[in-house]
Amino acid sequence: MSYVQEARENHVKKKVEEALKSKMKAKALKECDHYTAKYAECATGRTFSVVWKCRAQAKELNNCLHDYTNDKVLEEMKKEYALQEESKRPVGV
Repeated sequence: MSYVQEARENHVKKKVEEALKSKMKAKALKECDHYTAKYAECATGRTFSVVWKCRAQAKELNNCLHDYTNDKVLEEMKKEYALQEESKRPVGV
């Protein structure tokens, strides 16, 4: 495989990975909407005190987001993507 061809494949892979990360983050925000709303409600009207007054809500939100945005989830999404791409290829190629 030539250097140019390899660079193109890596670029495509990087684009795919960035798209999967974006999809993962969007799903996390959707799934954690309840915690986001609780944190926003607590933070409303506060400036500096939000750090200590809303600590519990921030922790809940971060824990929820972490459940949906971690390396394990990303690897599963990559496997699913690879399987989808493999099923699109014609047989014998």
